[in-house]
Amino acid sequence: MTKREERQEELCREIGRQEQRKMESRAKGRSSLFGLRMFGMVGWSVAVPTLLGLALGIHLDQRGAPGGFSWTLSLLITGVIAGCLNAWYWVAREGELSRKPGRAKRPSRDEDQEQERGQHRDD
Repeated sequence: MTKREERQEELCREIGRQEQRKMESRAKGRSSLFGLRMFGMVGWSVAVPTLLGLALGIHLDQRGAPGGFSWTLSLLITGVIAGCLNAWYWVAREGELSRKPGRAKRPSRDEDQEQERGQHRDD
């Protein structure tokens, strides 16, 4: 076997592995944008508490709150820690859901509408 044939064979195996992962992901009900959605969720989970802590700290420092230390820095760090814990919770939760063997796929909009129509008929 030549080096070119070996590279082609390795490329075919890699394409096969990627296609297998993609098929497994679709079977679990995940779209191709799952990673982007998760990335955004983690980012906002950290950013919001951090900015809230920063804003509250600036407000307290401008009002001359007692304590003799920087409320801005203290609450900024507290916000980052709270945000990281929040992100960790969401990532762990999503990981648990993806590992469950019988995880039900989220119903499509059509299935939701059909279910709602069925419920209204029963009323």
